[in-house]
Amino acid sequence: MPMLLVKGSFQITGTEPDGDTVGFVPTRHPDWNRVPGAARLDLTNSCRGKLRLDAVDALETHYGPTSAPAHQPLPFAHAARDELLAWLGFTEVRRAPDSERVVSAVPESVPGWILTGGVDVHGRCVALAGRGPLPEDTRSGQEVTVGVPLLRRTVNHHLIARGLAYPTFYGNLFADLREELAAVTRQARSAGTGLWPVDASTAGAKVTGLSSLTDEAVVVPKLFRRLFDHLASGELSPSPSPSPASSFRAFLAGAADEYRILSSATPRALVRGLHHVVEVTDDGMVRMTVPIEDLVFSEA
Repeated sequence: MPMLLVKGSFQITGTEPDGDTVGFVPTRHPDWNRVPGAARLDLTNSCRGKLRLDAVDALETHYGPTSAPAHQPLPFAHAARDELLAWLGFTEVRRAPDSERVVSAVPESVPGWILTGGVDVHGRCVALAGRGPLPEDTRSGQEVTVGVPLLRRTVNHHLIARGLAYPTFYGNLFADLREELAAVTRQARSAGTGLWPVDASTAGAKVTGLSSLTDEAVVVPKLFRRLFDHLASGELSPSPSPSPASSFRAFLAGAADEYRILSSATPRALVRGLHHVVEVTDDGMVRMTVPIEDLVFSEA
């Protein structure tokens, strides 16, 4: 799979990194212009951009309105964030009181590289991220072929193999890379590694209100975000409906999610709406009917 290689450094002071996003500055600032969709990049004056780790979805540490952000169960959200930063090489990370914002870290930046195919709708560079140097014959700003051996050198692979984050696949990720990440997902799940012993995505989580999502249920972040948006909108089922989640499938039917189901009889067919793969019972249990690695989403 050809992807653009950009060498640079990871920088986190003044940002709010989580388990799948981190700041990055190219050694050669013009290399940003080579990224497909570069016009959409959200960059600071120092040319720092925000990376979204390709194929990785960690539990949310801050989601929703900036004045009152929500989170998923923080022990697991913070475990992914802390492992990401430690793997990259940051130590002594200090944050503002009651905040996710980093005020200092040792060192201030760490060298590394990214492999990217483009920019998402939020202005983030979607990338595989690695630490340290690459062989001297690889030049920043050139396309390189990315296979499984190189994927295994990234923090994307590391977080999923450790069971600290969920895989979430989009159509621009080549099949061999996706299959490798799906395989290590299944290995982590079988071994009971990381968050998998408490994962309720397919077993089912009882949703009685927002606190069910923020403090109790460990589920795929995409499912969390859809549930949170539904409940926060105030579009709860009127009494005597037994559960605020009971109208959730109708909400999903109206959302814009588009994806393929790899295990279906027609794996290339596009499906619209997550209501096709989410069940909701009368008593408020919400569950996905397929594991997250079985879905390949269309990029919004």
